[in-house]
Amino acid sequence: MIKKIIAGACLIFSTVGFAQENNASPYSYYGIGDVKFKGTVENRSMGGVGILPDSIHINLQNPATYSSLKLTTFTVAGSNSGTKFKTSSADDSASRTTVDYVAVALPFNKIGFAFGLMPYTSVGYKIQNEKVINNVNYYRQFEGSGGVNRVFFGGAYQITPKFSIGADFQYNFGNIETKSIVGVPDLGVQYPTREINKSDYSGASFNIGATYQTKVSEKLNLYTSATFTPESTLKSTTERQIATITLTTKGNEIVMDQLDKVYANDDIKMPSKFSVGSGVGEARKWFAGLEYTFQGANTLGNRFDAVTKAGFESSHKISLGGYYIPKYMSFTSYLSRITYRAGLKFEKTGLVVNNQDINDMGLTFGVGLPLGSGTTRGSNLNFGLELGRRGTTKANLIQENYVNLMVSLSLNDKWFIKRKYD
Repeated sequence: MIKKIIAGACLIFSTVGFAQENNASPYSYYGIGDVKFKGTVENRSMGGVGILPDSIHINLQNPATYSSLKLTTFTVAGSNSGTKFKTSSADDSASRTTVDYVAVALPFNKIGFAFGLMPYTSVGYKIQNEKVINNVNYYRQFEGSGGVNRVFFGGAYQITPKFSIGADFQYNFGNIETKSIVGVPDLGVQYPTREINKSDYSGASFNIGATYQTKVSEKLNLYTSATFTPESTLKSTTERQIATITLTTKGNEIVMDQLDKVYANDDIKMPSKFSVGSGVGEARKWFAGLEYTFQGANTLGNRFDAVTKAGFESSHKISLGGYYIPKYMSFTSYLSRITYRAGLKFEKTGLVVNNQDINDMGLTFGVGLPLGSGTTRGSNLNFGLELGRRGTTKANLIQENYVNLMVSLSLNDKWFIKRKYD
């Protein structure tokens, strides 16, 4: 049964799951969009901590953890994001429901493999304003959608019972479309100018990781984790169309004159990334960990428009979180077998706009509900809640207050069992 579920879910989500507008942030205007969290609902519910090797949960943040899995695992997740936007003079809101990842992991004694699909970056914004420059009124509208997705395949090997290494190969692909409309009615310009950019992206990258665990007492274990993603390249092909248009009363655009249409090829350098973390805990009882992530400065400002008041610096992220299980093997109390998770995060995203750092901070909670019995006892349904804030209202910028509701299904079973009887 689990094989049929995996096949059906993979088909559905691979064809339609990532072809959606999965962002509603004006900050996705910069670079190639918002970089999505590369991890499961379980990790995200612990503030994003990805240190722990687990026997029944896939850890997508560190490929070295694949060798710790004991059961074949299929997991799929989605989320609903509600955001309130606030400036010094106005506010608005938006919501999005998206598929976050589909992944499968296969254990073979000391070796583990995993593969799947997830979004890498996402773009989704619609900004409209009027600005006066040198006593001239400018009407401006910006829209963007799309993003870059990621297919990955990774493997891990348990060198000793304490030490494992692993690596992921990733192929990144996708497209982004942006549109800007600028009108200058005060100068007698009859028709606004519209620029549309359609870009296709593709490129490979990889990620390496290592984990170390040892006992510090009869019950307590120490866990240490490290990952490194080298700098990589995304190749892009862009079609740019510039035209004058007129807008109907219903907001539809009618092209009056096609001014230009050009094609361009470019290589985009994606920065290197490094993370290290450590934590302590009692197996199947509790865990608490701290993780630090550093990423080099992004060389991108904006894909097409000349933005002189925006840029990127190196980014830093600190995550703190853990879980607690009252009684893992309880046969009388279901609530005692539930995994309770919590965490917090602070991230300096590296984006700087109008000399203001765009920071992201949040508080997370989650539960893991055990499902199944027998060989599928490790299956679970996970729920997460993330409350956070990104950006600022200073310097005419936008502050985002968000609430993310997350859910994942993790199905576990034993495969490749040698039959004793024919």
